[in-house]
Amino acid sequence: MTDLDTFITGLPKAELHLHIEGSLEPELMFACAHRNGIAIPYASVEAVRAAYAFGNLQDFLDIYYAGAAVLCTARDFHDLAAAYFDRAAADGVVHAEIMFDPQTHMARGIAFGTVIEGLLSAMAEAEAKHGITSCLIMSFLRHLSENDAFATLAAAEPWFDRITAVGLDSSEIGHPPEKFARVFAAAAAKGLRLVAHAGEEGPPAYVWQALDGLKIDRLDHGNRSLEDAALVDRLVGDGMTLTVCPLSNVKLCVVPAIEDHPIDRMLALGLRATINSDDPAYFGGYIADNFRAVAYGRGLGKADLAVLARNSLTGSFLPPAAIAQHLQRLDAFLAMH
Repeated sequence: MTDLDTFITGLPKAELHLHIEGSLEPELMFACAHRNGIAIPYASVEAVRAAYAFGNLQDFLDIYYAGAAVLCTARDFHDLAAAYFDRAAADGVVHAEIMFDPQTHMARGIAFGTVIEGLLSAMAEAEAKHGITSCLIMSFLRHLSENDAFATLAAAEPWFDRITAVGLDSSEIGHPPEKFARVFAAAAAKGLRLVAHAGEEGPPAYVWQALDGLKIDRLDHGNRSLEDAALVDRLVGDGMTLTVCPLSNVKLCVVPAIEDHPIDRMLALGLRATINSDDPAYFGGYIADNFRAVAYGRGLGKADLAVLARNSLTGSFLPPAAIAQHLQRLDAFLAMH
């Protein structure tokens, strides 16, 4: 392991864009399928991995939803999240804001409480075991209707004290953010923070809609914002955090190769970019892998990587006092390296 690899692993960082269903490794997929008596269309772990060749976002989503079908019990969701936290701890993550898709599971007859109870138990375990704090972002599936999103918000109400934010994910093209303006306003009225995927495959106009229609607190992806200079100025002026996912961008053909990724351009323009893993089991890398990819692929040095880590902490939904503590820990680490 090189000095830079060691630096990346030890760098105290937050992960702000992680779909917990997207951390389902093939081994756990098979284990859950076996104990729940569910047939899956793959003969082996190797066959699952071979299927992870996507041409676009929709190709990925098709296998993503098939994999999620093996998650049925609170134990399944606990094991899923616990495995993620073990990997996150090894990668220097001190805080994680994990997204979950209740509609994916409720459509299969899985109760909202089953999903969230399993996740919450793993979050408590991770804090005790690793010292990692975490919070939940409930994501709406944008290919479904506004009414379905409102029904999901209603189902979540008993758990609002354990949910920090709502988000918007799934198929972006043809499903503009403005479709969900009313449900986002309702969530904000309940005291929830707001994030949304925009500008990954969708145009810069979707980012404008997320800002002005949804009134988001944080932007997920946002790569295509770079096509609109006025939009970049707006994001910089607002101090908007972007949760960028480099290996995901390559896997889903948002960029041709990691050597073409605009992360350094984002930083040079003054955007508050962060590094995240998105759906790491499917995209071939957890958060430290993503840091290494941009470090070697784009020539980012320790100073740039430190900025990305700092942005992740200041862009989190932690209370100011907790952010300050994490920044002190980061500064202490940097003083030693």
